Amino acid sequence: MIGCIIQARMGSTRLPGKVLKNIEKNKTVLYFVIKQLQECELIDKFVVATTNLEEDNKIVEYSKKLGIECFRGDSKNVLKRHYECAKKFSMSTIVRIPSDKPLIDPTIVDENIKFFNENSCDYVTNFLSKSTFPSGTEVEVFSYNALEIAYKNAKLPSEKEHVTDYFSNNENKFKIKHIENSENLSNLRYAVDRPKDLELVRIIVSKIQRRPIFMGDIVDLLKKEPELMKINEDVDRKEGEKKSLKEDKEFISRKKNV
Repeated sequence: MIGCIIQARMGSTRLPGKVLKNIEKNKTVLYFVIKQLQECELIDKFVVATTNLEEDNKIVEYSKKLGIECFRGDSKNVLKRHYECAKKFSMSTIVRIPSDKPLIDPTIVDENIKFFNENSCDYVTNFLSKSTFPSGTEVEVFSYNALEIAYKNAKLPSEKEHVTDYFSNNENKFKIKHIENSENLSNLRYAVDRPKDLELVRIIVSKIQRRPIFMGDIVDLLKKEPELMKINEDVDRKEGEKKSLKEDKEFISRKKNV
């Protein structure tokens, strides 16, 4: 079974509670993530994976209203949360989509799944080191077997926090493929990490009437109104990565001193 795990929590440090912030009236970030993904043709099941923290009761209640099942797991070890979720729902293939991508393009998701299925891969993504897709269209597809290997062997804090870091850190152990876009659009950013990102997404949604919203619709809009890209151009996209690297260094240092 191909299952999509939508990673969501209320405790985002950069934009607390962002998943339940409205983009349109009564339509939240999480609402758009789910509705965009439900347009995919190759996904059998959707599950929102959140934490056991009390603050995330809101996510469980909201997901139920939208008819989506929830899985609750470790708040710190996100890799463990994904593994246990995939195991519970008997997912043989996992599509991982964090909930900061309300304008995820369902056709891009299907393209990644199709490539995964046709090429016997362990892990397929469109945003490794040299991504050519906009930030906000990132997709990851991997097998349950690969996820289990990562879960049983991951040691670094970053590998437990970011779920798929173990794959990229151990490329020799897995068959990994990276999908590139025909045009380099990596300068475009409409993932929601900061208030300015949310502001941009609200404007994009207000200007595009078609549903679902496709990457091409957004690209056309931003080319016609390039001033929109200035709204969130100063947001530091490497902030989370820098934090993870610092935690890894501290972890390695502690290990050496034991």
